[in-house]
Amino acid sequence: MKDAAPRPIRLSQYRKPAHRVDRVDLTFRLHPSRTRVLARIAFRPDPEGPGGPLRLDGEGLRLIEAAIDGTPVTPLIDPAGLSVEAPDRPFLWEAEVEIDPAANTALEGLYMSNGMYCTQCEAEGFRKITYYPDRPDVMAPFDVRIESDLPVLLSNGNPGRAGKGFAEWSDPWPKPAYLFALVAGDLIAHSDRFTTAEGREVALNIWVRPGDEDRCAYAMDALKRSMAWDERVYGRAYDLDVFNIVAVDDFNMGAMENKGLNIFNARYVLASPQTATDADYARIEAIIAHEYFHNWTGNRITCRDWFQLCLKEGLTVYRDQQFSGDERGHAVKRIEDVQMLRARQFREDAGPLAHPVRPESYVEINNFYTATVYEKGAEVIGMLRRIVCEDGWRAGLDLYFDRHDGQACTIEDWLAVFADATGRDLSQFALWYSQAGTPRVTLSSRIEDGTLVVDLRQDVPATPGQPEKLPHAIPVALGAVARDGTEALATQHIVLTRPHETHRFAIGTGDAVVSALRGFSAPVVLDQPLSNPDRALLLAHDTDPFNRWESGRELARDALLRMVRDGAAPDPAYLDALGPVLADDTIEPAFRAMVLALPGDDDLARSLAEGGTVPDPDAIDAARRALALAVARRHEDRLAHLFDSLAEPGPYSPEAGPAGRRALRGAALSRLSRIDGGARARALVESADNMTDRLAALTALVAIGQADDALAAFYDDWKSDRLVLDKWFSVQVAAAPGDSGAQAAARLTAHPDFHWRTPNRFRAVIGALGANHASFHAADGTGYDLVADWLIRLDPLNPQTAARMSTLFDSWRRYDAGRQELMRAALTRIAGKTDLSRDTSEMVGRMLAE
Repeated sequence: MKDAAPRPIRLSQYRKPAHRVDRVDLTFRLHPSRTRVLARIAFRPDPEGPGGPLRLDGEGLRLIEAAIDGTPVTPLIDPAGLSVEAPDRPFLWEAEVEIDPAANTALEGLYMSNGMYCTQCEAEGFRKITYYPDRPDVMAPFDVRIESDLPVLLSNGNPGRAGKGFAEWSDPWPKPAYLFALVAGDLIAHSDRFTTAEGREVALNIWVRPGDEDRCAYAMDALKRSMAWDERVYGRAYDLDVFNIVAVDDFNMGAMENKGLNIFNARYVLASPQTATDADYARIEAIIAHEYFHNWTGNRITCRDWFQLCLKEGLTVYRDQQFSGDERGHAVKRIEDVQMLRARQFREDAGPLAHPVRPESYVEINNFYTATVYEKGAEVIGMLRRIVCEDGWRAGLDLYFDRHDGQACTIEDWLAVFADATGRDLSQFALWYSQAGTPRVTLSSRIEDGTLVVDLRQDVPATPGQPEKLPHAIPVALGAVARDGTEALATQHIVLTRPHETHRFAIGTGDAVVSALRGFSAPVVLDQPLSNPDRALLLAHDTDPFNRWESGRELARDALLRMVRDGAAPDPAYLDALGPVLADDTIEPAFRAMVLALPGDDDLARSLAEGGTVPDPDAIDAARRALALAVARRHEDRLAHLFDSLAEPGPYSPEAGPAGRRALRGAALSRLSRIDGGARARALVESADNMTDRLAALTALVAIGQADDALAAFYDDWKSDRLVLDKWFSVQVAAAPGDSGAQAAARLTAHPDFHWRTPNRFRAVIGALGANHASFHAADGTGYDLVADWLIRLDPLNPQTAARMSTLFDSWRRYDAGRQELMRAALTRIAGKTDLSRDTSEMVGRMLAE
């Protein structure tokens, strides 16, 4: 019989802690199955707290002994922690516990990864290490001693004494327990140095397993560029004598910003031209930057409680997006960010998992590390910057760092500094943090006597638990393009605050097309009735790069929707519009590659559903393939020229320019392979001197069902490289044509190298199946059943990964009755599993809720 459903934790119930911590001293005596953790913690009652006994969080710990001020005590222990009477004055808590890192398959707390000890404490992993008030508003300096015969022993802060079998570390900056970190293992450092603007010499180390040290140079370069950028753009210098990064194979997330000791999934550290793609290099750069930027926006200033997760994550995502834009080009970066937002966050907002950027409640906090918190949170930061303008943005940031350094803060604290710095009332803007859902902005326009009249309406749809919504403050950037291709109206910035507004602009032309939401100035759905000739005009002449790309995307989407709904032939207008873009060598190649890409299957399914048509995954897949073939046939000569002319003659470089040329060449190859039987792809997969080209060729061959020999050769070449082998698994499923990806996934789960307990390998197969729309939604339910089977198997060992992967089912109500029934049955089967984790139970329950 299942236990009663856990009660949700609510923001409205926040109370200050009963006790604060002045200092933490920890000693770790490492052993694979019997690690001893000795804690000495200086507590004091919080005069504003609720009072009562000392309450400490703890899970899966065996208490050996405990004392207060040297006197042994016998606490009352329960599954969630312990309670004990404590003095109404400062006191010293001492405890010794035993834990089993080798058995910790959930990868939370202290665990082992191929002989290496590693920690992951965000959000609530520290309670699996020792008894402690495991909440982000309890901050203290940590001193740590690690005892082990392993050669490398690392923790937060600056190194102290070290000798045979031990090392000591001291972190002088107060931090919450979720930022604690420890790593111990047989590791090799790739080292460098950085001198801060304040003159501090910082030792930089990237620690990896022996044999991986030759793949750290790019990550180190990205780190140094991030440190310099944060000083230059935000005035934030690093504050310790050493900065360590460790690459770990078994890791649930991308990386973790622990103070002075960042722990990374190895795939976001290790790179060489032969093993990593351009996309890998870009992700490494962005994630290195993201975790480093957390030093100030997350560590020095942290969140008061987990409801404020968007405070540190939204701001830091925004900062890493700025950095990547400066490094790689803002136009392409903005398009990439919006593509991710629409694919992940808009889908989240449109389904049963919709929640505000700052949720009001949760059952399991791990389930709120979502695109809404991260990506939409970053969009909210960007909108705030647009509203307060550059001077207000800088003044507010400076005040934020000055006022709140060393504190655990809230969204109210964040908005207050901008209100104080600029004198603006931001109460309506604050709704972005409390209202779920993607607003819809409807725009219509007309020209009256040389005046452009623009009518704007906004609507925020109902979401689970929030049937009624108030109007948002929505920054709208718009301009206009004349029929002759000149700019009729330079970009104007307005803030839509009412349900309906009309704005007027003088223009010097008789007719023009409005270019709305330039730069994607707000995370909304824009409804603007434009004809295909209007879109073609904007694609050819808009001065805003985002809207130029958006116009091409809308042309392709319109063509595809008519092909799916009406059985129409590929639209000649779309095919014609591509020609000038492909032929214009003054347009950067990365942008042209993006214009050539088609809207994704899930994007089309969502559009069909919103328009009242039940999406058919098979029809969507067929339409996309037919349009790709039509593009290849119409533009064969131009695509062939691009493929031939964009070959890089010199050594590989991951910089933006060469990467953009490879992106366009790969896009051309994917189209050409549909008419040349894969001849070019077969030649490239054999001759490529870098992983970007080789994987692009392999993907093209898989997509046309001609990859057997190439896949076998790829496996023989890379079977001993764990990260490259992940690519081999993934491409066979993600790029498989039609519904064949489900069969490929089933076959690969039986492969001897399918190490399913490793999150990267699990995602490479099961996650790839979810990314292949037609295969996951195979009409016979094989995709649903396979995913459900593996989630049930994984959940007892790694509930975080299982819960996150369960969101593949979140759009189940969108499809036909047959698929709905099959998906409901899969979800019900997962929900009925005995001892299902709290993580997965919450997610499945929300998806099944009526």
